[in-house]
Amino acid sequence: MKPCPLCAELNADGVRFCCSCGADLDQTVSLQPAAPVTEEGTSGKAIGSLVCGIFFFFLPTAVAAVILGHISRSEIRRSAGRLRGSGMALAGLILGYMGSSVIPIMIIAAIAIPNLLRARMAANEASATVSLRVLATACETYKAQYGGYPRALANLGPSDSPSADAAGLIDVTLASGRESGYVFGYSPVKTEGNRVAAPVTAYGASADPIVPNSTGTRHFFIDQTMVIRWEMNKSASGESPPLE
Repeated sequence: MKPCPLCAELNADGVRFCCSCGADLDQTVSLQPAAPVTEEGTSGKAIGSLVCGIFFFFLPTAVAAVILGHISRSEIRRSAGRLRGSGMALAGLILGYMGSSVIPIMIIAAIAIPNLLRARMAANEASATVSLRVLATACETYKAQYGGYPRALANLGPSDSPSADAAGLIDVTLASGRESGYVFGYSPVKTEGNRVAAPVTAYGASADPIVPNSTGTRHFFIDQTMVIRWEMNKSASGESPPLE
């Protein structure tokens, strides 16, 4: 008995044609199975793109993530399903583009921020010197009105009814002792045996940065001479060099 190569029907030996389908039993039929589609696995470039994308805060790795991401996605599309990793390549692309856009901003900020801080400190210092001149002028006006310099900074502050306790010669911000990143101090000097009731004939006013090297770098001082003096890293006094 021999089977039919087409319908597999068993036929007696010596029969040339199949009794079922009529096929020629002497004809050899070669049935070759189709080659299976082999899967190559995950794209190495997609993995590389994702790894580089994780370290996107370094500009070279961000650029590498973008390049590898595009190459791997192109290869995956051409592989007809043999390669995987499209999602990893896409994630690497996103992270790479983020790094490519964020890093230049960080570089610009690193350059600009110190300049902004220096500009702010310069503005604070200029404001401090103006406030000291206002304070000195207010002291002279107070002396002309009340026969001596004020005993405290608050004596120059605002009031609905000006008096020796609150003469209304400076605004409330300066009277509080803090303005534009500087703290202001005032020290009266008495005469005639330092009697409590003795008029104040001299004073010293200072302006120091609240946070040295952040809100300002220079320290200032003024007294009844109306000359502003300064020091760089320490409190200024009447012996400090004059501001030019």
